[in-house]
Amino acid sequence: MGTVSTHISTSAVAYTMEDQRRMSRARNYFAWQGRLVNREIGRRVIEVGCGVGNFTEMLLDRDLVVAVDKEPACVAQLTGRYPKRPNLQALVCDAASQEFTDLAKFRADSCVCLNVLEHIHDDREAVGRMASVLAPGGVVVLLVPAFRALYGAIDANLGHFRRYNRELVRQIAMAVGLRISKIHYVNALGFFGWWANAHIFRRETQSEEQIEIFDRYLVPVVSGIESFARPPFGQSLFAVLQKP
Repeated sequence: MGTVSTHISTSAVAYTMEDQRRMSRARNYFAWQGRLVNREIGRRVIEVGCGVGNFTEMLLDRDLVVAVDKEPACVAQLTGRYPKRPNLQALVCDAASQEFTDLAKFRADSCVCLNVLEHIHDDREAVGRMASVLAPGGVVVLLVPAFRALYGAIDANLGHFRRYNRELVRQIAMAVGLRISKIHYVNALGFFGWWANAHIFRRETQSEEQIEIFDRYLVPVVSGIESFARPPFGQSLFAVLQKP
């Protein structure tokens, strides 16, 4: 599976900020992500593409959280959202840039990159930079949108270059010298909802009503089931890549 789209809508940044605002109330969803991620990471964490901090809260029990995003407005909002947190540093930095390698000074053992890699044109280079700033044995934890068949107007307007499958993530890991310690699909029910939005309803943005219903009523059920039985497909793909 290669790149789905090489074009980002001129309104992609606006859509991204608005989508983060909509998602900020999806507390069950972020708690689910937290349960997936926190068991895999260490005590010194770089959050890549932190946005306005919707997931950052789930990391604040760590010794150090370095939250980075290329959008200054996002970093400013996150800083205001979590004031007086001595273990939190928020920085403007692009994972696709050479400057990202300066983060090695934080001696992190984990990079968390949730629903961000699909926004980066050269995703392989970005994962390589994440790996380069980690101590030996460190991990890059990814959550990415899955399955090319689900790609639609929402993806395009959010600035998604692609959706992923297991093989594509394996190719990236191999290319940058990382070992896959875990990889599986997440949110089987969301698979059908995203497909319907893309191909039946032709939606261009996520609706607050859909997000609220999914988060309040469906996430507790789906996350509980998937904690015991991993689905063979899903809206997202979760992967843990380990540095030798």
